[in-house]
Amino acid sequence: MAKTKGRVTLPSESGFLEQTQELLDKWGADALRDSDGTKLSDEIKALDAKIYTTYFVARGHNEFAKEHMDECQQLYLMSKRVTAKSPHLELDFMDGYFDQQVVPDLNHDPKKWWEVIDRTTGEVVPPEAWELAGASDEADAGEMGAAASDGTGAAVDGAGAAVGGAGVAAGSAGAVAEAGQKPGALLVVLKHAVPWHEYTVSFLAYAIWDPTQMYNHITNDWGDKPHEIPFDVRQVNSGQFAKDYLVQWLKDNPSTDVVRFTTFFYHFTLVFNDKAKEKFVDWFGYGATVSAKALKEFEQEYGYALRPEDIVDNGYYNSTFRVPTKAYRDYMDFIQRFVAKKAKELVDLTHEAGKEAMMFLGDNWIGTEPYGKYFPSIGLDAVVGSVGGGATLRLISDIPGVKYTEGRFLPYFFPDTFYEGNDPCPEAVENWLCARRALMRKPVDRIGYGGYLSLAYKFPKFVDYIEHVTDEFRELYDNIGGSKPYCGLTVGILNCWGRLRSWQPYMVAHALWYKQTYSYFGILEALSGAAVDVRFISFEDIEEHGIPEDIDVIINAGDAYTAFSGGEEWLDIDLQATIRKWVAEGHGFVGIGEPTAIHSGGRYFQLADVLGVDKELGFTLSTDKYFKTEQKDHFVRADIRNGETGAGVAKAETDAADAETGAAPKTQAGFDFGEGMKNIYALYEDTEIIEYSNHEVHAAAHDYGEGRGVYLAGLPYSYENTRLLMRSLYYAAHAEDRFNRWYADNLYCEVNAYPETGKYAVCNNSGVEQTTNVYDGEGNCREMTLEASEIRWFEI
Repeated sequence: MAKTKGRVTLPSESGFLEQTQELLDKWGADALRDSDGTKLSDEIKALDAKIYTTYFVARGHNEFAKEHMDECQQLYLMSKRVTAKSPHLELDFMDGYFDQQVVPDLNHDPKKWWEVIDRTTGEVVPPEAWELAGASDEADAGEMGAAASDGTGAAVDGAGAAVGGAGVAAGSAGAVAEAGQKPGALLVVLKHAVPWHEYTVSFLAYAIWDPTQMYNHITNDWGDKPHEIPFDVRQVNSGQFAKDYLVQWLKDNPSTDVVRFTTFFYHFTLVFNDKAKEKFVDWFGYGATVSAKALKEFEQEYGYALRPEDIVDNGYYNSTFRVPTKAYRDYMDFIQRFVAKKAKELVDLTHEAGKEAMMFLGDNWIGTEPYGKYFPSIGLDAVVGSVGGGATLRLISDIPGVKYTEGRFLPYFFPDTFYEGNDPCPEAVENWLCARRALMRKPVDRIGYGGYLSLAYKFPKFVDYIEHVTDEFRELYDNIGGSKPYCGLTVGILNCWGRLRSWQPYMVAHALWYKQTYSYFGILEALSGAAVDVRFISFEDIEEHGIPEDIDVIINAGDAYTAFSGGEEWLDIDLQATIRKWVAEGHGFVGIGEPTAIHSGGRYFQLADVLGVDKELGFTLSTDKYFKTEQKDHFVRADIRNGETGAGVAKAETDAADAETGAAPKTQAGFDFGEGMKNIYALYEDTEIIEYSNHEVHAAAHDYGEGRGVYLAGLPYSYENTRLLMRSLYYAAHAEDRFNRWYADNLYCEVNAYPETGKYAVCNNSGVEQTTNVYDGEGNCREMTLEASEIRWFEI
């Protein structure tokens, strides 16, 4: 492979000049960046490279923040559920929260902004029926009801606030600390609770430690380094400060070429427990956007007031898995418009200074959803994000409306990976090969790494492997040349979020493995590198505009009642009829897990007639179920090799990964449905049962008019399941005759064709040599052998 240069960003740090130059040359990097916790020296900035500088808009300015603690960012939090055992009930609402991260807001009248709820009945306890008690009566009224941290955990700059209507002078966290009490000593007291009912408090809190800096602080053992206090740019002083500081910063940093906003204003919802461990994390959560000011402005604009419960949501906090309410949708739109407007102001200032504006897709990214309708108005030059695999790569690379995209590959150069005795190469290899599938479909324009370069430098084998990665990236990017690859089908993924959450369904915390999601996230990972065009559509899209004409197959997948399966959306009879008609006219519908599921009208899967299967809930156990015969030679299962996956080493690697993650065992030799789905049965004699075991169906197909439905019980990511999904899609679309175009019959190999550039590539996605039959666009076949992880390019 010829040595090339460019399209690579290298992290560096002061005191590492010679080694930085060495790796610039070795990896062909053309840009340098700092990381959280590092700075670039003037000598490093003078190297022949573009300079990225991390910029935090709403954190890292403690001198200002401590003078305006009443403008700290806020959250609504819900206390633990407490069961009343007598009419007198005391709720320690801060119990379980980390008081170095969040403290109660006593600046705004709790009787107005908080809610005490009888969770047994769902009724709100009237404000006059509870009191706030436990703080010092000597607290000075009118001061900020929160404490900042000076890095040692000591409370500073806090005094008290009078609690209007409560009859108790409740002190702030700072005043309580001065009185010798911990902040958790504040209590909500009910004198007329109903015994044996559960109660909670939904309360406004101030965030006094940025959660990303907190995570890095703890992970990297930063000791007494000050805790960075996040402030809210919706507030008057903070909003002006954000602009004024940037203007001066741009003047003070003339060597910066790219301002890397990390990100803008509001962090995704990340709350820690009293052990400084993550308590609640939602990478899409809007919890940290809430403030009394925001709620007032929302009411003025929309004509109705949000309740604390609209944010707290029974303790679910409107997780992305929840079917969104109208109120929450309105609130998201409200925040997105505000963030886009304010972010544009900062981007415009950056451009006026002659610099590029780049957004990091993470940390404080809430409101900047890159597939949202307001994102283009921000005017960003670039987006950079962390690449966990193929799906997150496509999440970045598909972003419209920016000049270029950049992927931050794993592992980060942090001491939790780069320590004596550990080998970081396996993680780097896995990350690259997973992401490379997606790069072949839609590459990012640049790649890079983050963390401490001095740590990575100590691992020569890793340094050599990244040299291979950077050269291979440039080779594939140059060959693809921005062209659109061949797509055999257009697939629509149907859920509540649609385009807004493109490549983001089933994620909890940026594609980390979860037991209840990996069986669905595999769908995205498989599609990220597959020869299909992928669209994300919502129920609202279909209701308003119908099904797009160019979609061949719809996928609906997820657990029942989640936003991804759809829950109550499937009670819409017009939606049901629209999709039934569309399938009958010759299209495909693939359901995975509990598709279209909600118990109504004697059905659990509302499109059971399309899929040919339903789920037994126990209500029809008296009805005999005769249809159990598998079709062993079915098109969909043609690549299932009775447990033989074609490469012993690759199979061993897969089995080891399964053991590490705790994945469920394969249902039957060769099939892996992950957690699977129990008690699925065939409804009709003409339901084609593709897999039947344990007295239940796990894969099936069913003709429906001129179209088809296909059902799968789950789809964890694997090479075999990628092929299973592709065959399901083609079968559902009645397109079996097109399956062998630009195709490799070996599970571990894939073909990507680029008609616009006249090239095609055959990829070996495994770590061992593979032999495969390769079919071109006309179905002509030839055999070839590829070395481990090789890409071979050809002219069409």
